[in-house]
Order: sequence, then C-alpha cells, then structure tokens
Amino acid sequence: MTNPLLSDWDTPFALPPFAEISDEDFEPAMEAALTEARARVAEIGAQDDAPTFANTIEALEASDALLSKVLGVFYNLAGADATEKREELQRAFSPKLAAYASDILLDAALFGRIETLWEDREGLDLTDEQARLLYITRRRFVRAGALLEGEDRARYRAVMERLAVLGTQFTQNLLADERGWFMELGEDGLEGLPGYVVDAARAAGAEKGVGGAVVTLSRSLITPFLATSPKRELRRRAYEAYTSRGANGGKTDNRGIAAEILKLREERAKLLGYESFAAYKLETEMAGTPEAVADLLTEVWTPARAAALADAETLETMLHADGHAGPLEPWDWHYYASRRRQAELDLDEAEVKPYLQLDRMIEAAFSVANRLFGLEFRALDGPSYHPDVRMWEVTRDGEHMAVFMGDYFARGSKRSGAWCSAMRSQSRMEGEVRPIVVNVCNFAKPEAGKAALLSWDDARTLFHEFGHALHQMLSDVTYESLSGTSVARDFVELPSQLYEHWLEVPEVLGEFATHAETGEPIPADMLERLIGAANFDAGFRTVEYVASAMVDLEFHRGAAPADPMQKQAEILEGLGMPRPIRMRHATPHFAHVFSGDGYSSGYYSYMWSEVMDEDAFAAFREAGDAFDAETAKSLEANILSRGGTVEADDLYRAFRGKMPEVGALLRGRGLIAAE
Repeated sequence: MTNPLLSDWDTPFALPPFAEISDEDFEPAMEAALTEARARVAEIGAQDDAPTFANTIEALEASDALLSKVLGVFYNLAGADATEKREELQRAFSPKLAAYASDILLDAALFGRIETLWEDREGLDLTDEQARLLYITRRRFVRAGALLEGEDRARYRAVMERLAVLGTQFTQNLLADERGWFMELGEDGLEGLPGYVVDAARAAGAEKGVGGAVVTLSRSLITPFLATSPKRELRRRAYEAYTSRGANGGKTDNRGIAAEILKLREERAKLLGYESFAAYKLETEMAGTPEAVADLLTEVWTPARAAALADAETLETMLHADGHAGPLEPWDWHYYASRRRQAELDLDEAEVKPYLQLDRMIEAAFSVANRLFGLEFRALDGPSYHPDVRMWEVTRDGEHMAVFMGDYFARGSKRSGAWCSAMRSQSRMEGEVRPIVVNVCNFAKPEAGKAALLSWDDARTLFHEFGHALHQMLSDVTYESLSGTSVARDFVELPSQLYEHWLEVPEVLGEFATHAETGEPIPADMLERLIGAANFDAGFRTVEYVASAMVDLEFHRGAAPADPMQKQAEILEGLGMPRPIRMRHATPHFAHVFSGDGYSSGYYSYMWSEVMDEDAFAAFREAGDAFDAETAKSLEANILSRGGTVEADDLYRAFRGKMPEVGALLRGRGLIAAE
C-alpha cells in the first residue's frame, strides 16, 4: 500500500490527505524522504559541470522538497495534537535531522561550489532575488561551520545533534507538566467566579475525564481564574503550579537541560569564532549586537518598572482592605488589577466577554484583511488533523491565494501558547505554489452548545497570529527559502503586532463585537472604555516581558552559567525586579528560548518589532483612515509580499522612509506622555 505522505496529493488545493495518514506512516516516509534528499544533495556536490546558479543554488533549494512536505505535516501535528507515538518519533527524528543538516552544511565539495559562485557573483547576471538567495545560502553555510576543519568540524556536528535532542526533550517535558496537572475546584472553589470561567472550568473537567470543574495550566483558563477567584489559597496553588512547570523534579525537570543547552550554545559560538552566542545570533538580526538589545530593554525597563511599582502600591492597599496581612504576592496581582480595572474604568470582564465571540472575531480579522488587501475567505469542508480545526480558501479577485487553517481551542495534546506555521510555503521556482497556513491558539473551549468567548487578550492573540498568517498568504517571491516569514527574527513580529492595531479601530468592534445571546452590538460607551483601557496595567505587562528578555540576553551574552536558576535570580536582583511580579517565562518553561534556537538571544524581538509597529500604524493615522488604500498597498508591496528578499531595515524604510525611535513604543504603551 502506498504511503500517503509520499504520494501526490490529489486533493483540493493539494491539502494533506489527513484521513488517510496514520502515525505509522511518518517514520517510513521521513526515512524515504531523507534518503532522497541526501541523494539529491550528493549529486549536486559530485557533478562535473562547473557550478552555476541553476545547478547548485536552485538545485539545493529543490533538493528537500519531499522532506519538507513530510515534515510540514508531521511537526504541525506533533505541536498541536501530540500522541505518545508522535512524541517518540520527535525524539527519534531530531538527531537524524540534525545530522542531515550538518552533513549538508559541512559538505566541503558543496560549499566549494557555493564559494565559487560567490566569488564570481558580479559576472553571473543574477536577479536581485537570486543574488539575495546566493548571499543567504553562503551565509547559512558559513554560520553553520562550513569553514571549520578537522576536530572542530566533528565537534560542531556533535554539538548540533545534541542540541536538537535537548530542545525536543525540553518541549516534551513542558507539555507533560502542563498535561499532567489540574486542580479540582468543587462547589466551594466555584464561589465568586463569573459564569464564563465556571463554564470553561467545567469544560476542562470534561476534557480531563473529571466529573466537576477543574483549573488546568492552559493560559486561557488559568489567567481568568487568577483574575476572578476570591479564594486566595486556590489562586496561590494554581499560580505556583503554573510557574513551576519544568521545575518539579523527576524526569520532566528542565533545569539541567537548560544548563546544558546554554553550555553547548556557548561552545558552538566559540567554535565559529564569536565572543558569545548572543554576538553570533544577533549578527544577522536588525539589532546587530547584544549592546543594542540591552540599550533598548534598559530604556524601556526604567519607566515600566516605575509604573509597575506605583500600581503595586495601589493593589497592596486593596489587598489589606480585604483583611489580608503581608505584602502583595504574584498570585494576587491579576485579581486586584481586575478589580481595579472594573472600579476605575467600569469594565467588568464578565460583561465584556459575551461581546467577544470567537466566531465574530474571526470574521473581524477576515473583514480587515478584505478591506486592506482585498482577500476573501470561503469555508472549506473535509477532514483535517483534528475535529476542532477549521479551514478556509483564501482568494483575491477570484485567484486562489492560500488555504488557512484555524486550530483555536486548548487541549491536553497541544503545547501551550499560540503560533503560526506553514504546512506549505509560497514559492514559484517550480511552478506557482500557494501556501497552507495554520494559526494555533489555546482558547478555552466552551461547553457544548455555547458560544466560545474570548478575553481582550485572546482577541489580540487571534489578530496577532493572523498578522503572521497574512505575511505567509501575501508572500510573492520565487524561492521558498526567502518566502513569507523567512525574515530577521526581530522583524518577523512586525506584521503580527501591527495587525493587532485594527482590533482597536472602533468601527471594527462596532460591527463585529455582538452579544452572544442577544446579538446586540457592543454599547458605544463600553467600546470607548474598552479601547481606552488598552494600556491598563502596562507597567506589569512590560516588566514581566522585559525581565524575560533581559534574562535571555544575559544567559547568552557571557559565559554560560553553571546554574541558570541562580543566574536568573542574580539578573532579576540587578534589575530591581518588583517583588509581586515574576518573569513571563522563567527558565524551566521558557520554550521560546530552549525548545530550539528560534528566539534564543531573541526574545527581545517582540519589543524591537513594537518600536516599528507603533510607527507603522501611524502611517495610517497620518493618512486619516485606518483602511487607507494607498498605505495598505505600500505595506503589502514593501513588507508583506517581500519575504526575506531584502534586508529588513531596507524594507521598513521603503514603507516609512526612516527607522523609528523607541519613543514610539513608550508612547504606545502609555509609559510616557504623547507629544
């Protein structure tokens, strides 16, 4: 019987035939695809013909097409719907794929051909995109050890394979801790909770096979629980469980793994001739150096910390008024901040949330994309990888642009957080290939028959991830390596964070924020208060984020710490971390940094991009219309369609004329007064 992963997909839009794929298909498919990719790469390096762009760079670009097809399906499923078999396969695949990557990137014959082309590049008559691909390809080889020799080459290969194993183990340990913990509430524990939290807790209990309501470690459930439960002891237990993920001892403890990862990253950087891993990693980012990142974070930290400390005094006064002695604790912050928000801004989450229905917020995101870029969305039937997943065809002027998949609800088989990925990326080197884009979120699933309701943060997350999806859908490049979100890490968050701004455009919520039961639009005064509260608690949110970013940077900026937890404590003490606030992501569950190299030394990138997104949205304000057609056209032409074909700062300057300053971010967060 033919393996469905290896056959041509005779399905609408060449979607994976999910109903035909079983876990048993992945390993033989991966092995076959890996064998084919190795053979094709070997042919490139061994050929007698003189190197040309076509027989070397384009041939290398096409060499792993089947492998990308197989892994595009597997890793999307492994992250969003893990099974024991899929986790076992991840552990088996990671060292094999790392070895494959090293074999290519350390192939002397292949690199020799690339180097010849690089030296002759002025006479090759390349297009701008081809020249960019040659540059990116050579840089990737050099930064992966192509210039190393002898023992250094062998050691580099071993380091990379070990890092791949450790990153997978870190991720799976974290998922195991998240999946394994829940707290039964009982009727007493439900007292004081609003209906939407009770409904979510009961639905979580059903998913866990428990008769009653539970709190899990899903952010979409634990955060509203912490914000609304008057039971301080229950808040403490839930909060401590959430913040101790990956640090509970036993086989799922990530502290030793983090220490080894940091040590190996330092060794990797030193092998390549860099002073530190941060220096190595940031060389290709917009920031350029660890010093530039530190300057940004420090400039933001000072006003954010001052705002947080002032807020802490107010919240502690509220705590004492409730008869609790002692200082404000981290598990108190969400609760008293929520009460303060309700008292000062007259915003009750229980009253707001029915207006933020998941289905209507999806419609809102689609509507904005239609008004800005002319995209249209048509629901698709057919099987996906999980019953909760929804699919749409994306078109423009009748032309197929992409398939978009939305996987919105939390479940035990899904890792935490929210992300955008592509099962297939846009390219046209070998014919027009349109993307399959996936948004994965962890919103609380409602009880059967009830509408899924979002918090304001949930709605922002939905818009954020859809901004990433647009970056993939609107990509218009030749080569997959330069497609969509294949850009500098501190630029990739610009489209996503920029898209969040349209959630705050009054006419968007005025149309799509309708009550789940009555269908009535959100009252004008409530809408005004909701949008006006966007910067409420900005000190807290900024402090918890910047602390995480600074710890990430300092971990990689100098010598790897023998004890990362001790180093983390020292960094926070040096910052003057406010006592009732903890890092958004502590080391043992800092998946951005330790599950792989993606955001290592790069967690700051959300803030770097925010400096740009505040300035980018100002272009629409200056045009006098959040949907100004010419500004939207420029945004697509200069940023969203270009992928990584041009340096990120040049892309931004093409759109805005100049780079922004950090003041735009501080004003956007309300940390300094608007000028």
